[in-house]
Amino acid sequence: MTDSQMIREIKEGNTELYSELMRRYQRKIMAFIYHMLKSAQLELLAEDLCSETFYKAFRSLHSFREVDASFSTWLYTIARNTVLSELRKQKTGNVSLDETGYVPVASPEIVPEQAILRNERVVMVREAINNLPEKQRSALILREYDQLDYQEISTILGQSVSAVKSLLFRARSSVKNQLEPYYYEPVYEHAEGMKSR
Repeated sequence: MTDSQMIREIKEGNTELYSELMRRYQRKIMAFIYHMLKSAQLELLAEDLCSETFYKAFRSLHSFREVDASFSTWLYTIARNTVLSELRKQKTGNVSLDETGYVPVASPEIVPEQAILRNERVVMVREAINNLPEKQRSALILREYDQLDYQEISTILGQSVSAVKSLLFRARSSVKNQLEPYYYEPVYEHAEGMKSR
């Protein structure tokens, strides 16, 4: 059964089908929300905001029109707006990792030094993405994490395809520029007064 057929039946009163529709998209929407929240270190809210997204979608299903967008694109738009609303609420103060209860866990096969380095890199990338303007950040997450195409992203963000490409170019450049100083390793020449060991 296609999304369209399910939605038609749900609108006609067969609301039990909505749980099947949720199952189809829950993992993708959850991942998208998680990545949007990650930059603000609010990952623990992902499950609640995912539920809220599906609740809002169900309440507004009567207004959904396929001619405007696919169901998945419409759902991503609701998810994005839900997250942005939550981030505005949370903006009253910076939330520390201690407050969120989020504790990075390293894989047991990784030696402590490698785990520390990897966690540092993750934090630096997260901070770089967090420093992006909201539309650049959303475009980057939708493209790199959710693997959406330009057209879908343009619908979700309410931008033209060329504007989305521009947002992605600027986002990637900004992240690269922010991270470059940390990954640049100078090559030291044997300078006068320096002893090689």
